Amino acid sequence: MQTIHGGSMYFFTLGPSEIRGSNRIMRPKGAIQQLLFASFMATAGQVVTVESLAEELWGTTPPKKMNNALQAQISRLRRMLAHLEPDSVPRITATVSGYQFRLRSGELDAQVFLDSIEAIRTGVGGDPRRCANDLRRAITLWRGPAFGGVVGGPLCQTAASKYEEARLSALELLYGIELKCGRHARIIPELTETLALNPVQEQFCRLLMLALYRSGRHIDALNTYRQFRHRLNEDLGVDPSPTLRWCESAILEHDPALLGEPALAGQAGVRI
Repeated sequence: MQTIHGGSMYFFTLGPSEIRGSNRIMRPKGAIQQLLFASFMATAGQVVTVESLAEELWGTTPPKKMNNALQAQISRLRRMLAHLEPDSVPRITATVSGYQFRLRSGELDAQVFLDSIEAIRTGVGGDPRRCANDLRRAITLWRGPAFGGVVGGPLCQTAASKYEEARLSALELLYGIELKCGRHARIIPELTETLALNPVQEQFCRLLMLALYRSGRHIDALNTYRQFRHRLNEDLGVDPSPTLRWCESAILEHDPALLGEPALAGQAGVRI
């Protein structure tokens, strides 16, 4: 699995924004600096236009001398980077249309995470236990909400949504593999917590139901479904999908498909 390596600098965005040099750790100070750093990281080394940066930093109410204000903020970020990497070529360069933050491979945690998940997904047909271990290592790159919860504008919001979607997909893949490895009892506490943190994410309800059922906790599996159905009705005004409803019926009937028998797995669209 790919890890954070790069050179002497590491940029962390899957949690509080952080820059780590060889001997120091620094965090952008103040809302504007945090947004500026997040905007550059969200674009992963691509050129960001002045207009896009202004929208990220100030929304629809930029300062009167916006270009001067932006240049001042960029100079401030450059000085912080220079403290961490004094003898290096400047990371932030001006272009005809905007600014570019130079990143090397392996320096940005979010990109390492996305690349790792893609590599694991590609090789998921191999040793399932190794895949599960690699997924767990990748998921540990998360230290909290992307960009430390900084909202920003379209750039940051789009990147944060992409990262969060990838994180949930990685968790779903992990627990699915753990079930195939027979670790259903082990993952019940993790799945219970994950569902509590993502209360309308149906995939985690389904996986928890399967883990409980395979652990002999049939009543708990049914109660998990009923609580989830109630939550969906109350919060979103919708019912569970046909797949989840089939899962409830299968538990009531003790359907062998819930144990992952090859001849029956996948009936009614259930992915086991």
